[in-house]
Order: sequence, then structure tokens, then C-alpha cells
Amino acid sequence: EAVCLGVIHVPEHVANFAWGDADYRSLYITASTSVYRIRVATPGLPAL
Repeated sequence: EAVCLGVIHVPEHVANFAWGDADYRSLYITASTSVYRIRVATPGLPAL
């Protein structure tokens, strides 16, 4: 069962997100006029 570990607030409406960088520890978030990057401790999964 999934458990929410936290919430990431950005100042715009989010359009999409993806994991990136060689270690998949960067979360890229696209919004109306910006792209945000957040480094995290646990890596995400690569896109299929």
C-alpha cells in the first residue's frame, strides 16, 4: 500500500515531471514558465 512521504510545493501549476541525471536522483518538474530540479536521497525509476 502506498504511503505519502511528503509534498513538494512549487509556485506554479505543474505540467509534468520526470526523473533524470545518471543516478536518477534529480526530479525535474515542468510548469507553465519554468523547469525545476530537486535532488533527492532515493533514486527514481527511469522512463520506459
